[in-house]
Amino acid sequence: MVHTQDARIRVAGLQPAQVLAAVVGVVFLVFGVIGFARTGFSNFTGHHVAEFWRFSANPMNNLVHVVTGLVGLLLAFGPARARVFGWLLFLGYGVLFVWGLTITGVVSARLFENAGNPLDLKNADNWLHLGIAVLGLVIAMVAARRVVSWPESAPGEGVDSSDESTRVMPAQRSSSRPPEEHGPGLTY
Repeated sequence: MVHTQDARIRVAGLQPAQVLAAVVGVVFLVFGVIGFARTGFSNFTGHHVAEFWRFSANPMNNLVHVVTGLVGLLLAFGPARARVFGWLLFLGYGVLFVWGLTITGVVSARLFENAGNPLDLKNADNWLHLGIAVLGLVIAMVAARRVVSWPESAPGEGVDSSDESTRVMPAQRSSSRPPEEHGPGLTY
C-alpha cells in the first residue's frame, strides 16, 4: 500500500446525527398534531383528561411538541445543525426534567408550585423528559462517518492504476484535525 501526504479526510454523505434528528423531529411533530386533535385548543395551559398512555397532554404541551418537531426537521439538513438540535434537546428537556421533578414534589417541597404547571406535568412525563434529554445527548455526540480519499497518481510515478491508493476507503475514527488545505469539491 502506498502512503501519500495528499490524502483527504472528509465527512461522507448522510450522517447518523441527521437521521436521528429527522426521525425525532417527525415523532415530535406527529405526537403534537395528534395531541391537538385529542385536546383541541381550549384551556390552553390547563389539565385535560386526554392522555397518551401515561403521559399528559394539553394544548401548550402539544405546541411544544410541534415546535420541537419542526426545529428538528429544519436542523436535520446539515450534520452540524443536527448536532445543535441534539444539544437543544439535551439542554431543554434536561431543564424540563428538573423543573418537572420540583413541580411534582419528587426532588423538593414543590419549589415551583406557585409558578403553576402550564405543561400539566406528571411523574411519568418527568422520566420521559429525562429519556429525551439523553437522546439529545446521543444525537449531539454520535460519531460522524468519514472517508479517506487518495488522489490518483500521475502516470510514470511507479504506482499502477489498480493500486488500492486510488480507492475511497472508510477512515478510522481519530481525533486528528482535517488537513488545512482543501482539495476541489471537498468540504469540512
